[in-house]
Amino acid sequence: MRFSVFLLLAVSSLATYPSVEHEHLVNVDSTPGSWLTHGRSYREERQSPLTQITLDNVGELGLAWYFDTGTRRGLEASPLVIDGVIYSTGSWSHVFANDAVNGELIWQYDPQVPKAWGVNACCDVVNRGVAAWGDNIYLGTLDGRLVALDRQNGHVVWTSLTIDPTRPYTITGAPRIIKGNVIIGNGGAEYGVRGYVSAYDAHDGSLRWRFYTVPGNPEEPFESTAMEMAAETWSGDLWWKVGGGGTVWDSMAYDVELDLLYIGVGNGAPWNRHIRSPGGGDNLFLSSIVALRPETGEYVWHYQTTPGDSWDYTATQHMILADLMIDGALRKVLMQAPKNGFFYVLDRASGELISAEKYVPASWASHVDLSTGRPVETENADHSIEAKTTKPAPFGGHNWQPMAFNETTGLVYIPAMDGLAPYSTARNFTYLPGGHWNLGQSESDVVLPGNRHLINAVIKRIFKGHLLAWDPVTQKEAWRVEHETMWNGGVLTTAANLVFQGTGDGRLVAYRADSGEQLWETRTLTGVIAPPISYQINDEQYIAVMAGWGGAPTLAFNLPGSTNGANGRLLVYKLGGEANLPVTPEARTIPTPPPRHGSEESIDAGQVLYNTHCGRCHGAGLEGSGLLPDLRDMGHDGTANTPEVFKAIVLQGAYREMGMVSFADVLSETDTEAVYDYIVDAAHTRLEEREASPFWREVEAWFMDLAGALIVWFI
Repeated sequence: MRFSVFLLLAVSSLATYPSVEHEHLVNVDSTPGSWLTHGRSYREERQSPLTQITLDNVGELGLAWYFDTGTRRGLEASPLVIDGVIYSTGSWSHVFANDAVNGELIWQYDPQVPKAWGVNACCDVVNRGVAAWGDNIYLGTLDGRLVALDRQNGHVVWTSLTIDPTRPYTITGAPRIIKGNVIIGNGGAEYGVRGYVSAYDAHDGSLRWRFYTVPGNPEEPFESTAMEMAAETWSGDLWWKVGGGGTVWDSMAYDVELDLLYIGVGNGAPWNRHIRSPGGGDNLFLSSIVALRPETGEYVWHYQTTPGDSWDYTATQHMILADLMIDGALRKVLMQAPKNGFFYVLDRASGELISAEKYVPASWASHVDLSTGRPVETENADHSIEAKTTKPAPFGGHNWQPMAFNETTGLVYIPAMDGLAPYSTARNFTYLPGGHWNLGQSESDVVLPGNRHLINAVIKRIFKGHLLAWDPVTQKEAWRVEHETMWNGGVLTTAANLVFQGTGDGRLVAYRADSGEQLWETRTLTGVIAPPISYQINDEQYIAVMAGWGGAPTLAFNLPGSTNGANGRLLVYKLGGEANLPVTPEARTIPTPPPRHGSEESIDAGQVLYNTHCGRCHGAGLEGSGLLPDLRDMGHDGTANTPEVFKAIVLQGAYREMGMVSFADVLSETDTEAVYDYIVDAAHTRLEEREASPFWREVEAWFMDLAGALIVWFI
């Protein structure tokens, strides 16, 4: 093995690495076997022109090779394939370059992101991939750096810091490169930042332009006329003091003929518009699609999907450019299925709304008025006085997982979700700096049922997922495939009438693109949330996907169908592949917890505090998917088996270098001890349940399942 790696490196050092230039990214079909940019082309349609894998032989797919990334955290990257090398990213912004035929590692790069920075990542320490230009590839790191790497050996060419390091910004999205401009956004709106998108010179990393998505301090000069216009749609002063939000954390697309860059803008900071902008207003450019000139950052037009957003209904979801025959005319359109539940078709030259219909249930608006382009809100939309249960949930009808468009079938394939959540307005909102949620919601909304089986039963019924085939011309569903869990992978389609998608319950599946008939599946041993890609080398077509369970819902909930314990991997398939994945780890044993500690009052208080400050990472009601430590296991190695040691971790930051920062700014010693009491009590309850007879465990599970169904019915 060691000799083969050395031989590969020697051969690689002699190989030619043709420069990736503008004409290559514009004419991707001239190299159909490659995958040169995030969505395969600037149009981001994710349709491969390759046809070796067909309806007739897709059942012969087998694993060609796999590469272990060494992580059990979320993998969301869309790999690139250039000149026989596949480039992917893992958690904590690691980069891997592998031989695309046999999987041998050529080089890897670790940007050494400080683990403590993970507290600023709302939705796991993930990364969605790299971009290529010239002889380099480009990476956005979790802690806000843009890094250029030599594509041949992974050496750093230059690094630029794209954020204010005193604010809780992150980068999880993949850069896009247009005419030598490396374009990157950021995340962090939940924690209080001001959103923007920036362009850097691909050669030296110098800043070329920056477009802010929300206005800053109105007492200072505006950066552009667009910001001056946007400022008129905000009220009060909290929004600019907190930051306003509007981060550009994922989707972009580029029209070559119109020379327009389209960016998707995220949610506000705080989420709640009644607190963020109490005098009303649309709050531009939150939850908007914005068209810019890619060489200057000049504003051209915008369309706001959710004016005055108050539900985390971002418009950062995947955008696809296409030419559609609508009402007898060929229209240049932009398509998006954002979180708010409506599928939008826009004229991409002008931003004019062509059509918008619900692709999942949505109770906050009845419809979108085509004459004004605005949603017509229902009574359910106003939660300023009393809490309202609203669809979709903050996870959206569609999240970051990319959808795909097949030009032959005319269908868009969406990793869709159906869910609901309670929304309300906090009466005494206080901004919490650093890595703390600043939603403007009432704290009462985080109180959950005490029984973990009941929590799981409710979650299973509230959140559902499916693969949805949607006709963007008729704005109707063509077909769907229901999934075991809400959280599933992005989508690939091919010219051979195929659709590929990974699932949260650990499968990669192929369907007929025109009908949804399942043709093939294979086990991946861990949940898949990333989108597959396809490439071809030496007349062999491959399907590649990153398999690694993660993301916000997996941290917060123990989702049905999720798999635990398996490492995240890059999996590559071909016809006749004969490789096998290793055996999954055995189920872990439950350790004996420390002695129960604290009164019932302390335990009850600890439950509320835990769900407010800890549940988003360690699982609501202590029921996560196992990606981060289960706190009920504390003490099994003698490290946290007393309140004093627990306080040292929570208040003094004893585990800061492992990513667990201090919470002393929001928790007192009494609060921390109450959280400890709640965790220890829950650990004993879990152990008692395990020791009970199987019969009574089944009886309890049945009753909790019934109770969950009744709760959801009542909601």
